[in-house]
Amino acid sequence: MMMIERYQTEAMKQIWTDSHKYATWWQVELAVLAAYVQKGLIPQSDYEQIKLHARINEQRIKELEAILHHDVIAFTRQISETLGEEKKWVHYGLTSTDVVDTANSLLIKQANDLIEQSLLKMLNLLQKLALKYQWTPCIGRTHGMHAEITSFGLKWALYFDETKRNLNRFRQVRQEIEVGKLSGAVGNFANFDPEIERLACEQLKLTPAAIATQVLSRDRHAHYLMVLALIASGIEKIALEVRHLSRTEIGEVQEFFSQTQKGSSAMPHKKNPIASENICGLARMMRSYLQVALENNALWHERDISHSSTERLMLPDATGLLFYMLERYRPTLEKLQINPQRMMENIHLTKGLIFSGQVVSLLIEKGLSREQSYDFVQQASQLALTTKKALMAVLKEQGINKWLTPAELQACFTIEPYLKNTDYIYQQLHLGDSYE
Repeated sequence: MMMIERYQTEAMKQIWTDSHKYATWWQVELAVLAAYVQKGLIPQSDYEQIKLHARINEQRIKELEAILHHDVIAFTRQISETLGEEKKWVHYGLTSTDVVDTANSLLIKQANDLIEQSLLKMLNLLQKLALKYQWTPCIGRTHGMHAEITSFGLKWALYFDETKRNLNRFRQVRQEIEVGKLSGAVGNFANFDPEIERLACEQLKLTPAAIATQVLSRDRHAHYLMVLALIASGIEKIALEVRHLSRTEIGEVQEFFSQTQKGSSAMPHKKNPIASENICGLARMMRSYLQVALENNALWHERDISHSSTERLMLPDATGLLFYMLERYRPTLEKLQINPQRMMENIHLTKGLIFSGQVVSLLIEKGLSREQSYDFVQQASQLALTTKKALMAVLKEQGINKWLTPAELQACFTIEPYLKNTDYIYQQLHLGDSYE
């Protein structure tokens, strides 16, 4: 595995070690041998001897590869060195990529189990946050500017909905990527019974590819990396919002900061959203893997190995990095410090300007044209902004009492209307359901 130690998790790291790779290659070889026995093509006794005596020696594989310049041949020859006459059945009828591609699918499947479990935990956390803050008002922002009031819970509900889609995408793409390929040198089963592929894949709990060349088509891997990149992008979306809401002049959330933690070597007062910034940077790396995966789809004829070197780096790194992102950021969100009082202060920061839309709508209901209503309220809003007066006071000065009573005007400056359909949105999202 090539990723630096800083971004590795022990669980994912173990999947992509050389020792586990060789063990998985051997798992594929044994599944094929078991299928041969089941079909009566090789003696049961030879199979039992192979299972009993075969040993994997990583150092010896490396020695042989240095001579042979072929990792799979080095592997099969090292295995054969530990066997007797029965060694003739090792790799019988197979080409190297039958083993490598099928084993990679097994490794990806193991990585997928970790990613899916972590993604489901993230989904449940976002659901919890959405429900907890359903009725917490905060200012909504468009173009980075104060717009109208919304619910802080709706932010998490949006992330929940996207994560639910990403979980569905991930489960679907698993069906595409978790496939076996045991069809020979150019995929035509010239030296291999298709029934052996079916039986071996059944034992390995993989779906046999309907068609392949010497390799599985790499559109599968490109789609898989696209889904991983989308998941990373979804986490990044949350992290970017946390970064913005953490800014000094906003202050609505803050990452947990321990007593011993330091924010800056020069500025002792700093409390930086470092986990969120980390996630945003790593999401860029995840997108870069997708570019490589797309390049790998077009190979010469029935196969070349231009994809091979990239996948040795990309598959461990992409799965490992996404799992790290999920595992790092979930605890960050669990301990996120949220400040509803500051949210309320920010709502009133512009002295009522954000209620301008409500005033426009009520003036239209009172009989003014949209143009008259909008222009009147816009002029008052700009005057309020430049004079730093409250919008309601300026509207009164500008003669809004010609159309609205004091009570009607006051009603335009209340928070409740902005949250009245929050329940409807939550029902649409099925936020009360259980997700597994």
